[in-house]
Amino acid sequence: MKLAAVLAAVLALVWFFWPERAIRHPPGILVAEAPIQTNIQGGKPWEKNGCTITPLAEFDLRARVLSKKRYWLDRESHLAPVDLLLGWASMSDQKVLDQLSLSQGSRWYEWEASEMPIPQTQIESQCANMHMVPANSEIEARLKRARIGDMIHLKGYLIFVQAPDGWRWKSSLSRADTRVGSCELVWVDEFEEAK
Repeated sequence: MKLAAVLAAVLALVWFFWPERAIRHPPGILVAEAPIQTNIQGGKPWEKNGCTITPLAEFDLRARVLSKKRYWLDRESHLAPVDLLLGWASMSDQKVLDQLSLSQGSRWYEWEASEMPIPQTQIESQCANMHMVPANSEIEARLKRARIGDMIHLKGYLIFVQAPDGWRWKSSLSRADTRVGSCELVWVDEFEEAK
């Protein structure tokens, strides 16, 4: 009986941590347009999980999923259980992506290339690590099901989060920044595979 329980636990862990198979596409830009952002002045806040959410900009994005990372244990995971590394323009082109190594961890992403397929400024401005804050459980399930290579369309807001104890988390409002504070914090109202 113990052996069966141990075997079941091992199989569950293997299934849970087994990397998803990425979806490949033929060479060519799959998403030509950059994200659409409309900044908001004095947006009305709302609450989620004991935090105050203030919208900073309306956000509409079509992109290719380049990487996905789930989080359970950090403070942010109660709001954003999934980070998606999303790419558009040249960073949606399989020919470019085949020459890059992309990884995520600790709410960051990194890239490496032995030879630059496109200029560094294009790599850094045509993809972004985005912390996804789902508006409801259905959106959360869709975010968790997203696969590397999926073409997605999302709508929502770039947001600023405040907790009663003073903790804060603020979205970047630029696709061209790098370093600390450069990730987007996205309230996701709509999320679907792009048609």
